[in-house]
Amino acid sequence: MISKNQAKLLRSLHKKKYRREQGLFLVEGEKTVLELLASGWPLHQVFATPDFIQRFSADLDDLKVVPASAQELTQLGTLVSNQSALAVAIQPEPQPVSWQAGNWILALDRINDPGNLGTILRIADWYGIQQLVCSPGTAEVFNPKVITASKGSFLRVKVSYQPLDEFMQTLPEGTAVLGAYLEGENIHDLKLEKPGQGGIVVMGSEAQGIAPELEDKITQRVTLPGYGQAESLNVGVATALICDNLRRLEGG
Repeated sequence: MISKNQAKLLRSLHKKKYRREQGLFLVEGEKTVLELLASGWPLHQVFATPDFIQRFSADLDDLKVVPASAQELTQLGTLVSNQSALAVAIQPEPQPVSWQAGNWILALDRINDPGNLGTILRIADWYGIQQLVCSPGTAEVFNPKVITASKGSFLRVKVSYQPLDEFMQTLPEGTAVLGAYLEGENIHDLKLEKPGQGGIVVMGSEAQGIAPELEDKITQRVTLPGYGQAESLNVGVATALICDNLRRLEGG
């Protein structure tokens, strides 16, 4: 059974203020908790149903797991239903993102919806992009909705927060910086100046687009051709399509 103090901790981690103060965050659900355990990520505590503990005793190893009912996990977590496990994980120390030739980095400008950020983490993981750099106005990566939507990809994709104009100033001269705009070069016709060298893809929010102060840092504006009447695409969908085309252009 979960104690009152443990329950208080779990409820507090629903809020960004307390996640920051305590340096902890929630990971929920069977599959994602198992990925977390296998990754070696530092843990504060694990809560699990007796059924989960019995089925995955080898994965839990020497961890002191607090037995809990599915009802407790659901009430104290953020999922609509949790029949298995909930982990309290330790936030890593912030590390700056640095670009290296041959790699692509996604730069997210004011993507403030947690579900979109989680989806983009999953997309980056799928296309082999290992780093995201986010503007301060972008959703917090340790928000439970981000963690859930990422389906474990937060374990493999490094996320950094800093003003994007400052990040752009650290890039070597000649680095390709693609910006997603409604008006830009058709991604299907895009020719990379230095194939295989990688670069940066800047994605803005659906409502605001890319901030004006970043425009002079963009080396190529790209767009996804539309054939119907929709005004715009969800940023997660647009990110996936652009990443897919970049891998196609590079023969990946």
